[in-house]
Amino acid sequence: MRAAVFDSGVGGLTVVKSLIEHKLFEEIIYFGDTARVPYGIKDKNTIIRYSLEALEFFKNFDPDILITACNSVSAHALEELRSNASFPVVGVIEPGVIAAKRRLKPTDQILIIGTNATISSGRYEKLLRFHGFDNLVSKPTPLFVPLVEEEILDGQIVEATMKHYFGSMKPDGVILGCTHFPLLQNALKNYFGPQTILIHSGEAICDYLEKELGIGSTNQEPDLKLFASENPEKLKRIANNWLRYPC
Repeated sequence: MRAAVFDSGVGGLTVVKSLIEHKLFEEIIYFGDTARVPYGIKDKNTIIRYSLEALEFFKNFDPDILITACNSVSAHALEELRSNASFPVVGVIEPGVIAAKRRLKPTDQILIIGTNATISSGRYEKLLRFHGFDNLVSKPTPLFVPLVEEEILDGQIVEATMKHYFGSMKPDGVILGCTHFPLLQNALKNYFGPQTILIHSGEAICDYLEKELGIGSTNQEPDLKLFASENPEKLKRIANNWLRYPC
């Protein structure tokens, strides 16, 4: 099977990392819209337009499934993508909520962090409440995206940004509502402490593909192809550093 993975920038590589580790596909085609990152500050209609343009790019590869690794796309453009694709399209929000349901109790406090577009959509809160979670705090954390894009993953700037957003919060669980954010997971763990469970989109997606869609391991290393709308060399460099995988 061939999977297409779409993100606004480099953040979707966190999903690719999990897909590689689980060996769910023979081939993975990744496209990061690095020329127009971040999507999280853009309006809904713009996100939909950009997403449909990416879909036309992926149609050239005849994928078996499209994974929208961008939470802003999953929040605002998922139905439009499904209506225009001849193959299944999977977002990251529902898998993230299902992962939270498996790992957290209904009484636990859940912090949802993401871009402005994702948080303002209310999609995570709606699904979490449907599954019985009521102790929810949603917080847009848009500054994390440029930090990751600039490969600033720890240090004083990251710590100051977390203090600015979170103060003394100690939630039971944190949904990383942007696929850029797992690249900051070590810093987030240090900030919140070992008692806080982080819900990672990559692992949530793989769990969803395996348990909900019945996609099993191929038992082979996938062929990975990387594309970007701007500066593909930077994308490949970050992929080499993060994935440690030939591409």
